[in-house]
Amino acid sequence: MASESYPSYRKLLSSGGFDDVLARADRRLAACDLCPRRCGVDRTAGELGFCKAGISLKVSSYGPHYGEESPLVGRHGSGTIFLAGCNLGCCFCQNYDISHQAEGRDVGVEDVVMMMLKLEKTGCHNINFVTPTHFVPQIMRAVMTAAAKGLSVPIVYNCGGYEDVETLKLLENIVDIYMPDLKFSDPDLSTKYCEAPDYPDVSKAALKEMHRQVGDLIVKNGLAKRGLLVRHLVMPGQLEDSKRIFEFLATEISPETFVNVMDQYRPCYNAGRFPEISGKLDRGEFKAALEAAWETGFRRIYY
Repeated sequence: MASESYPSYRKLLSSGGFDDVLARADRRLAACDLCPRRCGVDRTAGELGFCKAGISLKVSSYGPHYGEESPLVGRHGSGTIFLAGCNLGCCFCQNYDISHQAEGRDVGVEDVVMMMLKLEKTGCHNINFVTPTHFVPQIMRAVMTAAAKGLSVPIVYNCGGYEDVETLKLLENIVDIYMPDLKFSDPDLSTKYCEAPDYPDVSKAALKEMHRQVGDLIVKNGLAKRGLLVRHLVMPGQLEDSKRIFEFLATEISPETFVNVMDQYRPCYNAGRFPEISGKLDRGEFKAALEAAWETGFRRIYY
């Protein structure tokens, strides 16, 4: 458990042993298997896989963000770094220009270090990497370089939940707050809407690993310091799937899981191809999903 004064990567910096972990992460780029798709492309030679990511970090934008959960935002915002590309193919993605079309600019590790230190200097309470999965080795190097230059705010891993457990193990003692989506429990839904038939099994295993590393979310003086924060976007017509997700979280992760039940579904990108999700979420559906979450026994629901 990280101390109150410093996030976990500060301890890793002082104890050493990071170089070996980073070397293992870097090797995986040559036949990329960082995510569950395991495309096998040689990103060091410029080959691109499903996520459209090469060897360089690709950043869409960065800055203080006030639209995240309140324990992340605080008074001065969450220091978000939006990364381009994604390992999921969600047809309803609200940020499809960044995720599917990979809009952004290639940057070096030192550029990202500068971003992180600048965000901390402006008062941001954490560094929030959005869609980081396909850039894990580069992010690891950036965090530890920034730590050596004085960075001392928590690192947030803000992802879609489609994560490889072995990749997550590389991040132990580097990431302080895991913030995954848990989108679907039904593989038919994840196949249809996200091009990921194995999403339910993969994401559940990933959340168990995240929770093993950081535990339930610790909030002190209104600010998140360490732990797991799960987001679930309620989808039109999928109340039963939401119920199964809440049951999994309560029984196999923890009833103390901090769960954000989200109501902001909009039929973006290619959602119009599927009539059942081509409209906005009905308020009654969201209320029913929220009630189901409470009935499951959660004590920490955010909405």
